[in-house]
Amino acid sequence: MDCLRTVGLFQNLPEERLEWIAERAQEVRLAAGDVIARQGDPPDGFYVILEGETEWTRKVGREEAFVVALGPGAIFAELIMVLDAPYPTTGRAVTDARLLKLDKTEFWEMLRICPEVLRGILATSVERAELHESVSQRHGKLISLGTMAAGLAHELNNPAAAISRAAAEARQTFRFSSEKAAKLGALPLDAEQRSLVADLPTRVSELPAPTLDSLDRSDLEDEVALWLEDRGVEGAWDVSPTLVGAGLDVARLDGLSGRLPQEALGDVLGWLASVVSGDGLLREIEESSSRISELVRAIKTYTHMDKAASKEVDVHAGLDSTLVMLGHKLKKGDVKVVREYEAGLPPVCGHAGELNQVWTNLLDNAIGAVGGHGRILVRTARENGRVLVEVGDDGPGIPEEIRSRMFEPFFTTKDVGKGTGLGLDISRRVVVDDHRGDIRVESRPGDTRFQVRLPIAPDTRGAS
Repeated sequence: MDCLRTVGLFQNLPEERLEWIAERAQEVRLAAGDVIARQGDPPDGFYVILEGETEWTRKVGREEAFVVALGPGAIFAELIMVLDAPYPTTGRAVTDARLLKLDKTEFWEMLRICPEVLRGILATSVERAELHESVSQRHGKLISLGTMAAGLAHELNNPAAAISRAAAEARQTFRFSSEKAAKLGALPLDAEQRSLVADLPTRVSELPAPTLDSLDRSDLEDEVALWLEDRGVEGAWDVSPTLVGAGLDVARLDGLSGRLPQEALGDVLGWLASVVSGDGLLREIEESSSRISELVRAIKTYTHMDKAASKEVDVHAGLDSTLVMLGHKLKKGDVKVVREYEAGLPPVCGHAGELNQVWTNLLDNAIGAVGGHGRILVRTARENGRVLVEVGDDGPGIPEEIRSRMFEPFFTTKDVGKGTGLGLDISRRVVVDDHRGDIRVESRPGDTRFQVRLPIAPDTRGAS
């Protein structure tokens, strides 16, 4: 009786009703580490914690997420008893604990004779249900963020590795080029010929790049290598791919050969090949650096790091940055992304970071639907005072019997461990609850489209 008086749920009960509960309750003792109930177990009674501490976790995907710690005076299993639903969490005793338990019959009788307890249970149940869902959604977002971070690390690693490799090769190439350039001073060249040699790198850089398939290119490289060998050029088979890649063929080499002494030709072409190779490596470093800069800009746009809050959101910028962030998935297989953006699309009113999470979920689902081979459509349009964003795919479609459940929390058609069933639920909450928009799906085999409609920012409603 003394313990029951300390429980907030029972504090306003008269003495006789406390006695009624005490007479019918069972005492349950647990040692530290004991499992109280597992997620998915059916309810077996209503519990009050009298002594000790317990911890409750929820499995989301393959991860175990902490939900809440309950100590003396706390109750649990009240909502699942009312709903006859399984435990949404797994509970363990952190310390030795003592619990009070009412089985199903006594629980319902208690609610009948103690309406004060019923009101307290309903209030606690609402808070507890919101907590469970909040933890699951938050953990689902973290899983999505972790997947995105892994893909981004892969995307950044490729250009970074290319820069490192090209820089190392460039160091050797320029050292070799300097040695070759030093020999040019001793060659028997007149002023006009020296001017010709000095202009060669510029003239070669202006040549159109050859458009050859691999077989034709190989034949041309062999032809150039034999031409170089005939004229005693050192390392002819190593030099020929570089010269061919720069646009030089036998005809052009013949023209150059006719303007230079034969004894100087080998050193000039060796030096030219090293300069061309060095330029190619510098271009590769430049392109890889640009790719890293592009990814960094995409990250800033995707996370909206440069703005704490956003009122007017550029939908096209968010979609483009999301596609960049998902680039590692789009490159697997043969996936074609078609953008159909309406020109002059007005901004929407909302938060860019949250909307980018929606685009991520919809695009990720579309990528999964096409299975590495197919077409993904990203379309935008202005429609009746709103902005329409449509993400479609030509995958197998969504069966009609499950279409109505697509936005339910924890509902997923993916294999165990591959989906949390929260992506579309989070998207619905962001679009409907946070942005006063609408999200729906239309699907048939070969044409599935998720449609999001968002209010246009108030200050731009009259814009064209």
